Amino acid sequence: MDIASYMNELGQRAKDVSSVLARADTRTKNEALLGIAALIRKNAEAILAANRKDLDRAEKSGLDAAMIDRLALSEKSIVQMAEGVESVAALPDPIGEIGDMKFRPSGIQVGRMRVPIGVIGIIYESRPNVTADAASLCLKAGNACILRGGSEAIESNRAIAALIYEGLSTAGLPAHAVQVVDTTDRAAVGRLITMREYVDVIVPRGGKALISRLLAESRVPLIQHLEGNCHVYIDETADAEKALKIVENSKTQRYGTCNTAESLLVARATAARLLPPIADMLSARGVEIRGCEETRALIPVAKPVTEEDYATEFLAPIISVRVVAGVNEAIAHINAYGSHHTDAIVTEDYSNAMRFLREVDSASVMVNASTRFADGFEYGLGAEIGISTDRLHARGPVGLEGLTCQKWIVLGSGQIRR
Repeated sequence: MDIASYMNELGQRAKDVSSVLARADTRTKNEALLGIAALIRKNAEAILAANRKDLDRAEKSGLDAAMIDRLALSEKSIVQMAEGVESVAALPDPIGEIGDMKFRPSGIQVGRMRVPIGVIGIIYESRPNVTADAASLCLKAGNACILRGGSEAIESNRAIAALIYEGLSTAGLPAHAVQVVDTTDRAAVGRLITMREYVDVIVPRGGKALISRLLAESRVPLIQHLEGNCHVYIDETADAEKALKIVENSKTQRYGTCNTAESLLVARATAARLLPPIADMLSARGVEIRGCEETRALIPVAKPVTEEDYATEFLAPIISVRVVAGVNEAIAHINAYGSHHTDAIVTEDYSNAMRFLREVDSASVMVNASTRFADGFEYGLGAEIGISTDRLHARGPVGLEGLTCQKWIVLGSGQIRR
């Protein structure tokens, strides 16, 4: 396959149909989405069969446990995939929305209208559900999209893509509105991220190596996050039961996700009271604790922590622990070592909670809740395209609104500038 020619063909198709998507009405878009969801439910066995081929190949090639966890589908996750598409159909259509209209002294009205971005390229690893999530969000937001999943999920992505094409065609929309790159050649990624003539923005969802490569090589703007080094800070006024439950869920519900807690900070005033039972819970679940000297004095099983550990997204049953003086030191630690993704405080002190919300420099900041809630579905966005730690355009879980932009509109009645 001539990769450059193939990718150019995908780009030209996407550009050609982007105007069709931009003017598609809400009813047609929702009809396509509901049709895709129905097809996913109806063809669950075919999707699982394709996924089993991917899993067999991944296990034989020695893919790490976190990647296999992300790759694996189940009957439950396929239902959730369909529900995610349906939830996007149920969301208000942002396209054409007009806001902030104001009269100016000249008599004109000035405001802004929400419009599609155009063509979105999405590069992701492992998780096949991203194929359905990304397609549905781009479609509802009026964008054409080019999806490049990881080579480890090629069979799963092909199976899901076929259903998306069918759903689009049945609803009278061009099948090329969503295109899944049908090659595992890494050169396809290199071409996709340089096709400024066709692609308006790239959304990468993957590991540090992928994001680092794209940051270095992409000529197309990115909406991205590099890592998910998330923290839970237990304040001196924290409720013991809340603290235990939040740490347990944040760290142990799933190890391979970007919103899993990787670091635990505990206020010195409450460390002797709360850290031992939390450590017992973590140890019982097989989590390795790497702690500072004060932590190790309270938790004999803890291993020595390093500076590198504090800055690491483990994606594994490992957690770094540090005893801090209080909220000031906790905020400073998070801003120094964190990845600006998601951080939580457990506290009964309103002032400390508000300080944490204001001063922690992260895309999602939480009070008395698990970091695992940092997710588009949980935030009411329907499915999400990814999580952004950028400060421009979109920050945090990127849903429909993050896949649109605004243009200025002016309404007049014959005014001229003097």
